[in-house]
Amino acid sequence: MPSDTTTDRRPVPQTLPADTPKEGWWRSGTPWIWLNAMAVGVGVSAVAGLLGLIAVRGLAHFWPADVAVMGLADGSIVMGELVDVEYTDPASFEQAGGQDAGPIERWLVKTGNRRINGPDFRWVLAANVADTRFPSDVAVFERTEWGNAYGRISALYENGVLVANGNHAWNEMQSRLERVVELREEMTATQSTTIDPVNYKLERLRIERRRHVLEGTPEAPGLAEEERRLHATYREAETRLRTLADAMRRDAVEIVIMDGRTLVQPLGDVIGVWQPNSMSVYDKLLHYMKSLGVFLTGEPREANTEGGIFPAIFGTVMMVLLMAVIVAPLGVVAAVYLREYARQGLPVRLIRIAVNNLAGVPSIVYGVFGLGFFVYLVGGTIDDMFFPEAQPAPTFGTPGLIWASLTLALLTVPVVIVSTEEGLTRIPRSIREGSLALGATKAETLFRLVLPVASPSILTGIILAVARAAGEVAPLMLVGVVKLAPALPVDAIPPFIHLERKFMHLGFHIYDVGFQSPNVEAARPLVYATALLLIFIVIALNLAAIMLRSRLESRYEIVET
Repeated sequence: MPSDTTTDRRPVPQTLPADTPKEGWWRSGTPWIWLNAMAVGVGVSAVAGLLGLIAVRGLAHFWPADVAVMGLADGSIVMGELVDVEYTDPASFEQAGGQDAGPIERWLVKTGNRRINGPDFRWVLAANVADTRFPSDVAVFERTEWGNAYGRISALYENGVLVANGNHAWNEMQSRLERVVELREEMTATQSTTIDPVNYKLERLRIERRRHVLEGTPEAPGLAEEERRLHATYREAETRLRTLADAMRRDAVEIVIMDGRTLVQPLGDVIGVWQPNSMSVYDKLLHYMKSLGVFLTGEPREANTEGGIFPAIFGTVMMVLLMAVIVAPLGVVAAVYLREYARQGLPVRLIRIAVNNLAGVPSIVYGVFGLGFFVYLVGGTIDDMFFPEAQPAPTFGTPGLIWASLTLALLTVPVVIVSTEEGLTRIPRSIREGSLALGATKAETLFRLVLPVASPSILTGIILAVARAAGEVAPLMLVGVVKLAPALPVDAIPPFIHLERKFMHLGFHIYDVGFQSPNVEAARPLVYATALLLIFIVIALNLAAIMLRSRLESRYEIVET
């Protein structure tokens, strides 16, 4: 038990003198704190709502929706997927009779069968629908072209001979579809492993023969024999492709569509078939995951409104990484010179003003500069000096991945310069002086002490540069991005990395699908899905840089005394 002499160490509350005026609620600043908190909350809610809208609209596209068969009041039948519901002004429809009947409900139905029915989307007034059914035998055919087909399977043919009909046709068709998938994969492998390398080698031989002609030197021995061997290999592969294509056209399925007409669909043009009305939740979930995987790993079809977007994902990530590799040394070297070596005065202040103003230049201006300087001047000069035998076809004197990365590096280098300079400014001068006093040179102080301590600020600039470069579209349209690239910038053909090739980009893909697509309704879900994927890629790249920055901050933390 404490004695009476124990000192009470509890803090004694301090009271203000009686003559000290108390601050009012407004003068205390509390309202501004709450207003700032409300603004942050509204901003976070808006961002979360936007991401939620994009996710719902984009990811719902891959779910196998039920197919409805709707009987209309006029006796016609509409078969398809219910895509959207809209309420419109009754004055725009004659059915309203000019009366104030309230908003009219209409349904957007994806009817498919574009090849014989025209547009594969149709608006249906809800008041005109007499009955709606969901038959279990209605199938959805995903095709390589002409979009989806909806109908009932009536018969299966092999080389024009009836093989099965009715319910037996469905089971027989599934086994034959597996054969078609194997044949399609074999055709793709033949194209990528034989046809493409042979074409590349034949083009190199043509260029080498032209180089000998320009230089006036005799042809290398064995050149003609190598060319004959490559042509023979090409003919064999081409014959193999024709054989596989004929084998894929062997089977065909007869489909009864909504108006009672029949459609004979070759199985070689079918990618997948499913009956959504008879699928369980588990089956739909498996189909959903498979469709999402095809979207992430497949190639685009039907003017980018069908298929996957893997070339765009690959091009975006590769361009951003290459841009980061270029912009980091440029921005850091410029910032180190301005802060550590340049004599501070009017010229340096003017340079800093110019750097800050460059951050506000419209991005399309950088695209025009990149097209004129990098593509035409630098690339054209490289072609004249090192690739004269390939003229007039340009090698580097045309938009490509390297020029797009350099253009975006110039676009984002002011951000890296400013961020790096701020990091260098925060380093106390005593650290530099202590290093020099211990006998280190200025270069050793810079590389072993100053730059490691400033590395978190450098990474902050790179993070901001990556975030901006990943979403830019306008300059890329001039310096390398295309609607559909024939080949990836990286493949198995030497030299394996082809920086001169054109590439696809997620940002341009969103613009092309959303505003240049011939089928707007079909492309709308892909716009949301691609935008969500682009956001995830930017977040992933930023998180990787943020984690690295946090480790560097904890390692090179400056303790002030």
